[in-house]
Amino acid sequence: MRAVWLKEFGGPEVLVPGEAPDPVPGEGRVLVAVEFVNITFVETQMRAGTGPAPVRLEPPVIPGNGVGGVVAAAGPGVDGGLVGRRVVTSTGGTGAYAELVAVDAAGLFEVPDGLALDDAVALLADGRTAAMMLNAARPRPGERVLVEAAAGGVGTLLVQLAKAAGATVVAAAGGARKAEVALGLGADEAVDYGEPGWAGKAGEVDVVFDGVGGDVAREAFTLVRRGGRMVSFGLASGEWAGIPEEDAAERGVTLVRPAAAPEELREFTRGALAEAAAGRLRPVIGQRFPLDGAADAHRAIQSRATVGKTLLEVRRPS
Repeated sequence: MRAVWLKEFGGPEVLVPGEAPDPVPGEGRVLVAVEFVNITFVETQMRAGTGPAPVRLEPPVIPGNGVGGVVAAAGPGVDGGLVGRRVVTSTGGTGAYAELVAVDAAGLFEVPDGLALDDAVALLADGRTAAMMLNAARPRPGERVLVEAAAGGVGTLLVQLAKAAGATVVAAAGGARKAEVALGLGADEAVDYGEPGWAGKAGEVDVVFDGVGGDVAREAFTLVRRGGRMVSFGLASGEWAGIPEEDAAERGVTLVRPAAAPEELREFTRGALAEAAAGRLRPVIGQRFPLDGAADAHRAIQSRATVGKTLLEVRRPS
């Protein structure tokens, strides 16, 4: 099968197309013919050898963790009725940048009728994350909510979910184009956090969804009213916000650190897929690359020019 190999840590150029043996599904596993691969920002860090612990790759390896496709074969102990079903699933951390993957059958999510496979793949990681962040902060009708990285994969979903919860949504994004994307998804206001004084334009808020970390997050923290919440889900800047607990307590702000058991995470994923199938949640797929263009996909993500989700197209749906 065709695959993309990471043979050493480094820049995007270390992602090299090549061949790999077709995987064989063992006990309790299925073989999935991959059509789309979900790329996350953290994978660009892992490729460079700087990914957050405990996630570490050991080259040579086929990277990637999220795929969507059709079940091609079932291993021993697996219901053969799964063959031919459209599914999305994680691979356990590696192996996704390939035409075929063998995965645990218990980890599959069947794609609901009415939902396109590429949209389902775009929701696999980001939908779960957005749903968990919303559940952790529980914005109430009328509250002002600031969404950082509002044009990113998780941010675009949080804008929609917070708006549906009745909040007034302030989108913080890097540049006018990204701000327009967030406004098009229902954000009430938008600010460019690349401009000096952006926080003054955003104004006070009750909730911050922090997907950037670093200086942007620390400035966003100053906007949170007493009794407000700040939830961190990403570090696009390369570092977490690092807000001291005592500073938050002094200002009456709760720093929320979401955690969920595996079955809770599965429920968040199922919920996001169901909302999308019902037309109430729309993932934004901003970039698509062929499998052999995985290096280009990583370059695009690192350039900060991407919006929404970035996918690899492995096989076009028939």
